[in-house]
Amino acid sequence: MAKPRLEKLLFETPRLIWHLVFWAVFILFFGILYGSFEEEYGKQIAVQATYALVQIPAVYVTLYVLMPKLLFKGRYSEFFLWLILLIICFATLSWFEYLFFQHPFFWPDDPFDTPVFNLGKILKAVNTIYPIVAIAVVFKWFKYWYKEQKKNQQLVEDKLEAELKFLKSQIHPHFLFNTLNNLYALTLKQSKDAPEVVLKLSDLLNYMLYECNADKVPLSKEIALVKDYIELEKIRYGERLNINMTVNNENGDESVAPLMILPFVENAFKHGASEEIEDSWISIDLSLKHKGLTLKVENSKSNNAESEDRFAYKEGIGLKNVKRRLEILYPEKHELNIHESSDSFLVVLKLNF
Repeated sequence: MAKPRLEKLLFETPRLIWHLVFWAVFILFFGILYGSFEEEYGKQIAVQATYALVQIPAVYVTLYVLMPKLLFKGRYSEFFLWLILLIICFATLSWFEYLFFQHPFFWPDDPFDTPVFNLGKILKAVNTIYPIVAIAVVFKWFKYWYKEQKKNQQLVEDKLEAELKFLKSQIHPHFLFNTLNNLYALTLKQSKDAPEVVLKLSDLLNYMLYECNADKVPLSKEIALVKDYIELEKIRYGERLNINMTVNNENGDESVAPLMILPFVENAFKHGASEEIEDSWISIDLSLKHKGLTLKVENSKSNNAESEDRFAYKEGIGLKNVKRRLEILYPEKHELNIHESSDSFLVVLKLNF
């Protein structure tokens, strides 16, 4: 809470107020400091105020001309050259101010005999200009750097959000295409299970189109989605496929990004229930404990599978999308491993909430 309030104070307070406060503090600080030497506080505050008549234009020419036109555009050599010339120019004005105004007004009884153009005095007057200009440049540069960092961060976040929406949109048609293929196969066989598939597909699409728009959904809903999908696949494969799903601590207390589990299960069906695999099987184990989720999805594979099939399993559109979504949504909070044996593929996903 402290950081947003500080940001609001620093960047949403009207600029004029901050500038008035800055100059008031600056004049009072040095007026009191020099006034303490001879206890002439009022006089020294007035002296510092007259110095400010030269310091103020020097600061604002630097802040609103030199810095935007040169420093912020990376023209550093030109900036520092013009800054040195500016400081010398205003130091000369500061010397003239002292010579024609401050000395006659504040120290009229002090003898003072010097040429108007005195190089030594002008160089000494640089000390009245460069400190305040340097302070202003540091403040302005910090503000510029901070805003650039925020802008770049927002651009990265917007890019990730757009990419995430794109990846999420790809999941819907990918899932729908596979399920419609299943339905098409049933209708070719004139199966009595086709109406049930349509009904379950309708429920799944309702969830995916409307409830998945949230950033997070209860884990219990994701589990219910997977179970409905499994029921659809059971209708398609019947007794030819052995499916086992185990869920530990199915309480739905935790939330997870939508459609994070389904692609792994869908991929297992795609590659683990091939027509050429006898006694096909899929095992799904989901465990939720200690603020973490562990998902294990293992499926049988054909011993005759070509290397291209292994590549397709690991690099299919479903797994590629979910891998990228994990990188965006759970950076450094997930672990995904794919193990291959002679007769199966095993996916192990660990999430830390």
